[in-house]
Amino acid sequence: MTALGFLYPGHSAEDDYPRIEQLLSSDIRLDLVHTDIGEDAHRVDALRATGSPERLAAGLEQLRLSGAEAVVWACTSGSFAHGWEGAHEQVRGLARAAGMPASSTSFGFVHALREIEVRRVAVAATYPDDVAELFAGFLRAGGTEVTGVRGAGIVTAAEVGAWGEREVFALARSADTPDAEALLLPGTALHTVAHIPALEKELGKPVLTANQVTAWEALRLTGRRVNAPQLGALFTREPVVQV
Repeated sequence: MTALGFLYPGHSAEDDYPRIEQLLSSDIRLDLVHTDIGEDAHRVDALRATGSPERLAAGLEQLRLSGAEAVVWACTSGSFAHGWEGAHEQVRGLARAAGMPASSTSFGFVHALREIEVRRVAVAATYPDDVAELFAGFLRAGGTEVTGVRGAGIVTAAEVGAWGEREVFALARSADTPDAEALLLPGTALHTVAHIPALEKELGKPVLTANQVTAWEALRLTGRRVNAPQLGALFTREPVVQV
């Protein structure tokens, strides 16, 4: 049994994680602990506070007791809002406090792009434009070329969590560019896991979404690879551990 730990801010799209667990190997468990979101606002100061060391540390004991082998801070904006160096310091502090390998959703995107060998991406973000541009800057710092950024201007995670398939597809279509090799949908508050295969079929390219890459990043930390095509192109790379 491989136990993966996640610190998830508040309550929005956490039901993506049981869905992911069902699509992975039966010997993989996803344990999720909710952290205090503080002020629900996609504003830089609020996002940095959401990912403060104190808020992250509060959920670690429960994950340790669950037997988690690695922990991922399941929040994109609450990690990239600290900048490239600040996000590194955030996960270093998390690893020290947890006593296990640690990462965040933002780094999950960077590592996933390297995994699928993609350099040019379009970003479809629910965030306000200034926050979406911060994510694009984070990707550029990680060596990715961003061909376009579309922000939906939504301020709260609660509103994002209420989005359905129609809104997700509309945002993805509006953000995609012909020269992008993949489309990214950041934001762990957005329900996306059920839509990834259909999005990839419609756009004709890999689609990376926040909760998808968060789970993949935890697997990477534990050295596991799983072939699960229903989770998109990211989960079809060799070597394969067949589901």
